[in-house]
Amino acid sequence: MPSATPSTPSSTPPAWPHCAHDATPEDPVGCRGLRVGSHTACLAHLDDTDRAAYLTVLSPGADIDHRGTPFTPNLLNQLLAALRDPTTGKPRTGEARFDGATFSGEARFNGATFSREVRFDGATFSRKAQFRETTFTQDARFDGAAFSGETEFENATFSHGARFGKTTFSCRTSFDVATFSDQASFAGATFSGEARFIGARFSRTWFSEATFSAGARFVDAKFSEDARFDGTTFSRDTSFQGATFSGDARFHGARFEMSSFLGPLVCSKQVVMDGAVFGQPVTVEIAAHQVSCVRTRWASTATLRLRYAELDLRDAVFEYPVTVAARPNALRSRVSVSLSEAELSGREPGVRLMSVDGVDAAHLALQDIDLSACRFAGVVHLDQLKVDGWCTFAGVPAGWGRPFSWPSSQRNTLVEEHHWRVRTARRPGRAVARGWTSPQDAPVLKPAMVAALYRQLRKSLEDGKNEPDAADFYYGESEMRRHDVTRPWGERALLTAYWALSGYGLRAIRTLAWLVAAMAATIAVMVLWGLPADDPKPTTTGRQVAVGQEVLLTTDVPAPVNPSGPLTERVTTERLEKGLRVVINSVIFRSSGQDLTATGTYTEMTSRLAEPVLLGLAVLAVRSRVKR
Repeated sequence: MPSATPSTPSSTPPAWPHCAHDATPEDPVGCRGLRVGSHTACLAHLDDTDRAAYLTVLSPGADIDHRGTPFTPNLLNQLLAALRDPTTGKPRTGEARFDGATFSGEARFNGATFSREVRFDGATFSRKAQFRETTFTQDARFDGAAFSGETEFENATFSHGARFGKTTFSCRTSFDVATFSDQASFAGATFSGEARFIGARFSRTWFSEATFSAGARFVDAKFSEDARFDGTTFSRDTSFQGATFSGDARFHGARFEMSSFLGPLVCSKQVVMDGAVFGQPVTVEIAAHQVSCVRTRWASTATLRLRYAELDLRDAVFEYPVTVAARPNALRSRVSVSLSEAELSGREPGVRLMSVDGVDAAHLALQDIDLSACRFAGVVHLDQLKVDGWCTFAGVPAGWGRPFSWPSSQRNTLVEEHHWRVRTARRPGRAVARGWTSPQDAPVLKPAMVAALYRQLRKSLEDGKNEPDAADFYYGESEMRRHDVTRPWGERALLTAYWALSGYGLRAIRTLAWLVAAMAATIAVMVLWGLPADDPKPTTTGRQVAVGQEVLLTTDVPAPVNPSGPLTERVTTERLEKGLRVVINSVIFRSSGQDLTATGTYTEMTSRLAEPVLLGLAVLAVRSRVKR
């Protein structure tokens, strides 16, 4: 059994009048126990008569001060017996001071009640220490204490502050079902054995810079206020299964070296894992308002199953594949009982990714994630991002502020395009009111940079065989190229025409509208000017010079005669039918065979060039939406 007693005694005397028993040249201070009353010795070194007299005077609720005193199990039992309350049969003290005291055997404070402040700062427990069902009515301080044996605080109640700063627990430690009604601090504490807080109830809690060298179990623990595990090291398996946090749960800079699970846990506010390190394959299950993983490092594979959360992955490091998914069903505890998510009710249970800036996305997979507000600028290998399941992106505001808009104009967009459109709008406030997302603190991006984001995400979706959604990103890329003033004027003009006629080959209704309009215009021109007044009739002429000679015949077709008269008289059913036949043949069959005027001939030539192109663009647009 390891001993917490220093091998070389300190030569610095304590701050209180001490016993100095057994002082030697090697240890000039001797016993550091506080002198009892007017005596020159501590409780441990009083003679039997004086000790008995002192203990006889004590009564339940009395103040005691035995700083630095060395306690044996027998001496401790005598002291507690003198303080036993006859009503409860358990010891009860007033203010109790055990600073620097040493307990050489088992220290049993089970069921004791400390009515006022109790201090065990710097105390040493060489063997088992038991505080089961102990009540600490006022502040309880164990700062710097050393527990060399098993430590038990099961069912203990801390009504005010509990301080275990830099305390050392060398063996198994149990705070199962303990209640901390006020602040509890384990900052800098070291747990060399298993640490159990199963079913414990915490208020505001600090485990910052603590070290858990063996397992740490916070199963079904409840934290009614903020819980801080900043800089904490979990060297072995860690369990927060069924834990609930009413405040923030902060794991900033924590190290999970061997943890295979984190959760399932519920947090009504935010879970902060900024700068945390996960060294082994891990599954994280969290239901929270926000989950922050800024600069979090995943040194192995990981799966994040979240609910209700806004997730921030800025500058996170993925050394192996990491999957982020929305969990469709409620989280369950170790006994398959659904965890209460009442404090998160009223929100969508899905996951909203806010940023992946600075991330290498080659190992990142997203499944069923809301990406409508996600910032992709600054991502490396965005084209290798895996987007599976039902992932949604931002849309386009309905109508764009106009009374009417194309029904097919809705598309998936990136929030970076929203920011660019607000910044370049003449009236940014009106653009935001129409539905474009305000950039707030987002970086300023040029159209070329947004186009690159669209291009890389389009490739990612195409690699995943998601051609319809990839088409939306091609649209977005083309839009940014069209608005990029650094590109040649001719290219932008061509893109503008491509956009106006067919929505970059992706808007079938727009293209069909242009096709119908072109065909209607062609029919109108044909009826009014393109068809001759009458179909020309061939005329055959010839002559025979002498009997027996060959007859020479010449057949001429008269030139079509342009129609005349008022335009309204030219619109007849017969001419409409002929014009429609000419247009349909021009679009589909390429040749009508109809006699036309010069105007009609040139109109047909134009129609045979333009209208099949529009028809082809419409077919291309339909194909882009149904392609697998």
